[in-house]
Amino acid sequence: MKDKAVKKSRLGLREIASAANVSIATVSRVLNGSKRVDAAIQRAVLAAAAELDVDFSQRNKTKALAFLLSNRAMQHAFHSRILLGAEAHCAARGWELVFQSLDYPAHLSAKELHVPKVVQRHDLVRGVILAGTNSANLLELLMQRGVPFAVLGNNVAGDFADAACDVVYSDDVLGSQDATRYLISLGHRHICFVGNIGLPWFARCFSGYQRAMEEAGLTPRHSSVDSEDEAEIGYLGTKSLLARGEPVTAIFAGNDPTAHGVYKGLRDSGLNIPDDVSVVGCDDTVGSWLYPALTTIREFPEQLGKQMVELVLGRIASPDQERQRVTVPTELIKRDSCRAIQPNEDMATGATLQSVSR
Repeated sequence: MKDKAVKKSRLGLREIASAANVSIATVSRVLNGSKRVDAAIQRAVLAAAAELDVDFSQRNKTKALAFLLSNRAMQHAFHSRILLGAEAHCAARGWELVFQSLDYPAHLSAKELHVPKVVQRHDLVRGVILAGTNSANLLELLMQRGVPFAVLGNNVAGDFADAACDVVYSDDVLGSQDATRYLISLGHRHICFVGNIGLPWFARCFSGYQRAMEEAGLTPRHSSVDSEDEAEIGYLGTKSLLARGEPVTAIFAGNDPTAHGVYKGLRDSGLNIPDDVSVVGCDDTVGSWLYPALTTIREFPEQLGKQMVELVLGRIASPDQERQRVTVPTELIKRDSCRAIQPNEDMATGATLQSVSR
């Protein structure tokens, strides 16, 4: 019995290569998960390993994932917290996490993209966590190369088939509906959305706001600025809104950094929060630091990171399982930036804002 175990432990690439009638290099490529080996040869190598009673799957000792932050600043608060959640969950599961940033254009085809070398090394990393801002071309490339990955669906720009990949969402659409309904419950009817709706996360929040406004019989309005600087979007969007002279008693900012810009825009126009205009935000990254403290939609980025890790590990363990979609709920955090108003006050405030903007 002992001799049999010793003999089995000595079996390696050479013996499997001989049994499968392939080179040692080919066995090594199959072992490391390379997709460049013909499927028939892969089956032959796996069959030879099974015949020799070698647990081929356990010979790859690498237990590492890559966290790929696409088209975003590395210090971005929301994505930094996703990274922390992913890293903590990897550690709890006995896996390593490798960080890598990537900037790439959305207009290139999948075959024209160049991904970081670490992502191409199946002997180094087994799967990818996709955060930041992504587009369908990168997702298509990873699927073509058979790389297990999970993506933050909120930040995928353009049309993409989320049913074709493992995806995690923060339920910011429902959260935005809840925040808008809250403003309506306080008596607000002139509520405007400020954000760049050309960016996917702003567009999702706007869609939730729009639904709540329309279900209440109110007219949705937005002030959109073509920029990726979120504080700038808030400031310029607010100044543009006030310059139009339209009545507004509340502003829905597409995220907290945008709300910061909204605060500055209102104050530069001589308006107070919430006495003149109530403000809500989304993501709860800096809302508690603002004055007055911002009412906002709390998201759970650490949970998003954890869930993406779980999906990737599940895909590695069961490559043929159905694609998974996970949605993480949000929570409305009520602070000091909103106040209730009366119908007659609504009209008076609208008139005041028109005179201020002039």
